[in-house]
Amino acid sequence: MGFENIPNIDKDRESLRSLSYEQIDTLCEDIRHLLIETLSRNGGHLAPNLGVVELTIAMHRVFDSPVDQFVFDVGHQCYTHKLLTGRADRFDTIRTEGGLAGFPKPSESVHDPIVTGHSSTSISVACGLARAKRLKGEEGTVVAVIGDGALTGGLAYEGLNNAGQARDNIIVILNDNRMSISKNVGAMARHLAVIRSKKSYVKAKSLTSKIVGGIPLVGKPMRRAMFRSKSALKNAVYKNTLFDALGFAYLGPVDGHNVKQLEQVLSLAKSIKRPALVHVCTSKGKGYSYAERNPGKFHGIGKFDIDTGEPISGGASYSSVFGKALCDLAADDESVCAVTAAMKTGTGLSDFAANYHRRFHDCGIAEEHAVSYCAGLAAGGMKPVFAVYASFIQRCYDQIIHDVAIQGLNVTFAIDRAGVVGEDGETHHGLFDVAMLNTVPGMSIYSPCYFDELTGALEMCVNEPSPAAIRYPRGSEPVKPDSFTSSVESWCIYGDSDSDTIIVTYGRIFGAAAKVCDRLRSEGKKACVVKLLRIKPIDKETVSFVSKGRNVFFFEEGIRQGGIGETFISLLEEYGFNGSYTLRAVDNTFVTHA
Repeated sequence: MGFENIPNIDKDRESLRSLSYEQIDTLCEDIRHLLIETLSRNGGHLAPNLGVVELTIAMHRVFDSPVDQFVFDVGHQCYTHKLLTGRADRFDTIRTEGGLAGFPKPSESVHDPIVTGHSSTSISVACGLARAKRLKGEEGTVVAVIGDGALTGGLAYEGLNNAGQARDNIIVILNDNRMSISKNVGAMARHLAVIRSKKSYVKAKSLTSKIVGGIPLVGKPMRRAMFRSKSALKNAVYKNTLFDALGFAYLGPVDGHNVKQLEQVLSLAKSIKRPALVHVCTSKGKGYSYAERNPGKFHGIGKFDIDTGEPISGGASYSSVFGKALCDLAADDESVCAVTAAMKTGTGLSDFAANYHRRFHDCGIAEEHAVSYCAGLAAGGMKPVFAVYASFIQRCYDQIIHDVAIQGLNVTFAIDRAGVVGEDGETHHGLFDVAMLNTVPGMSIYSPCYFDELTGALEMCVNEPSPAAIRYPRGSEPVKPDSFTSSVESWCIYGDSDSDTIIVTYGRIFGAAAKVCDRLRSEGKKACVVKLLRIKPIDKETVSFVSKGRNVFFFEEGIRQGGIGETFISLLEEYGFNGSYTLRAVDNTFVTHA
């Protein structure tokens, strides 16, 4: 299926609004086919996007983007939005170099007001956008689309708290599919389940609204007053939700795959001119049987076979090796625990959860809570391991310092997706964790290149009496140089140990550094690579060895400011190093425009 029949509201808004509901059903089916076909080749967030096709179409039929602005949370469910806003002809390039981003991006389209790639941020951003409109006297409503999984993040409640009392034109659409990446956990999931079980309220409210709204002259003011009230009738029919208590006009739950119903409730929310929350129930993975049965697997997936639903490339990954190694440690030590923030599958903890369920805890999308929770476990005599993506650990800086490091607690941070991750773009690159953790007192950091180094370093981290982190990249193990044998020593030398030309590096880019070294040696030039396994603290013996070189090159897959290269250089100066050095790391241009 191609893109030719997909309306382009950027050129003609009526091309979407003029469609009959029968034509809309066909459009939804066509979009789902295009999503499945494209993502089977490019990879991407399939299940979330299959679940919001009707919702996105209804939004664009009711609202006038970009006058009305949409903020998608987490942002990975924006594919249908991109198709409808003039990017259908480039959709086959999504998540490829030079192609469309997998997340909203203002540089692509005026219909993307802001980059969103992390969870639970949309309501706060929407508050700011709505207030900016009000201050500038601009028309329009700001719509935040947030999943029920993202409501486990504390920032979402900070946003709700402010939005409910702000009285700006903001609508929060709660996309309730009972999933984040893993199955939702916690009290909010139970609260939403109770709301979903009671359908009478929204039906009564919609009927009353239509009757009242139709009264000449006074209908619309009366309807707005009705939604501002805390009437006895309202409480009798349907107990106030948390969202009512926070100052929102609550509307729902509504079938998220019925465009007509969606348009009715969104139009109602738009008309009342005050903060409203529309509770929409959707099915993650809808329209593709494999994704419907296993939405977690198809949340974010690489290339796959459409007919079987199976990944085209497989094999062991750093995540799977980490998960097995942690299971082995847990088998021998009953104090070992695993903690995740709604990333059980993505971080390789599925087997741990199945085999050691009493020592496994999914905190939901709540990384800050997860760190403080680990601090409590450690203070209670356990050995918690928090498995988290590198780009998400950025949220936890205060908790790492205050709750863990200052007290010297034995918490291990297993940092997945460290370094450049490629297709997911700048919001998901793991480029800041080293510079961030390098400032944390008492923190040890390991950065293995190979699987055996990963398992050995993990054991050392778990058994260290103080905080420790082990960072590793996405994907499979790189090929080892023929003459290299990995070890769990804090550092090792590859090449000519008596060389004046020294390359210092760590992690998976050691393989590239080794190739450079081999090329120099093939040209008759002596060279060596100092491969760091433990990058904090750096051994004095390592610094002493490097200080004897004349030409030193530092390579790291992270930002330059605060990285290991800068730390190493400052240590070299203490040793009286008088040679030359070159530092290659990621600069801010790459970070902000990747």
